[in-house]
Amino acid sequence: MGLGNPGERYAPTRHNVAWRVLDTLASRHGARDAGRDATWRAREASIAGHAVAMLQPLTFMNLSGEALAAWRGRHGQEEQLLVVSDDVYLPLGFVRVRASGSSGGHRGLESIEVAVGGRDYARLRIGVSAAESSAALKEHVLEEFAPEELPALEEAVRLAADAVECWVAEGVLSAMNRFNRRVDPSGDEVPSKQEESET
Repeated sequence: MGLGNPGERYAPTRHNVAWRVLDTLASRHGARDAGRDATWRAREASIAGHAVAMLQPLTFMNLSGEALAAWRGRHGQEEQLLVVSDDVYLPLGFVRVRASGSSGGHRGLESIEVAVGGRDYARLRIGVSAAESSAALKEHVLEEFAPEELPALEEAVRLAADAVECWVAEGVLSAMNRFNRRVDPSGDEVPSKQEESET
């Protein structure tokens, strides 16, 4: 599930970086439309021999959990769930996979927690850089990326898509070991120090 806001106005913003990841995966694997309702849109593809549904909430970020609940109401609970989101507390270019953890104040992840009844779900966070202040945070996540940020962004999206494929094929621990890294300004991949499990 890739978190974001619906509509062309929000497509290029920092909050919608997860949708770029889903679009990359859809393109790589020839995903087909799997329907929609008022709260979600889905595409399906085969990745590493597994049937994968790629879900986009159409509820706006803060109500993402409602989209997941509606999907489950129609299709039943998924075997595995990975939520992809932006993260303003990670520098631009960082990709971080976790098996569980806190929302970190992310309203979309908070909504997912309500839908699943806890924090025990995998998440993949993509750094979009910090706001100048907490007061500027709302505007920051709804801004487009600056031209000079695009090389690191594009590499991070590629890495995140690779990480999703690894998660599907090999599981969350393998994805954590291989993809918790960042992209430096030159575009080179730089391993990042493993963080302690979130509580």
